[in-house]
Amino acid sequence: AKDNDIKVIAYDRMLTDTPNVDYYATFDNYKVGAIQGQFIIDKLDLANAEGPFNFELFAGSPDDSNARYFHGGAWDLLKPYYESGKILVKSGQTDFETIAILGWGTDDAQARMDNLLTNYVDGTKLDVVLSPNDSLALGITNSLQAAGYTLENFPIVTGQDCDVPNTKNIIQGYQAMSVFKDTRTLAAQVVTMVTAILKGEEVPINDTTTYDNGVFVIPSFLCDPVFADKDNYQELLIDSGYYTADQLKIEE
Repeated sequence: AKDNDIKVIAYDRMLTDTPNVDYYATFDNYKVGAIQGQFIIDKLDLANAEGPFNFELFAGSPDDSNARYFHGGAWDLLKPYYESGKILVKSGQTDFETIAILGWGTDDAQARMDNLLTNYVDGTKLDVVLSPNDSLALGITNSLQAAGYTLENFPIVTGQDCDVPNTKNIIQGYQAMSVFKDTRTLAAQVVTMVTAILKGEEVPINDTTTYDNGVFVIPSFLCDPVFADKDNYQELLIDSGYYTADQLKIEE
């Protein structure tokens, strides 16, 4: 495409180690993590609560360029509370490489959570599990339920993508939230960018510093994510037409 002077837009995944890309359209992936981190801070009232609170951390696939942005956005907000002792990580596992789940695998996340829970057999309550997305959150919640956690003492579990099984877990109370990246918003933005290219107009971008693909910083447009929880999922996901009520119906 580049040889024929055709503009290339990377869609939701950055093209790395190549000069042959012109623009990048995605969601603000650092903000995704920041939303998760701030949700936890607000839910626990970390600014005022005495604590300490028991945390465990997960990160996404190390071969996914977005995973470090998700993690950085959350951990940059939470780390000061960890350093002050208000957050405890009983496993001691906090660095990205240790907590990352290759391929975003649900089963691998469940297996790691099973292993982490061996640190809590003394009856210590786990308060929060930071999960960057819903495929990991599903494995985490499966593990927690199998270990005997109930709605009365279920840890805060974060997520991203508002997948159907996870949204059902949010409705039931087994997952606290999921960051919603409305694919309709991103698709519409790319249409706007393509239209500008075809008309020879200035292509709308709002970020020129974040996404270094190893060759250069790609001019990008970052859409804003929001989060869904038990209080707003109806308006955000059903009333907007993203899902039908039947899709999110809880089977008895």
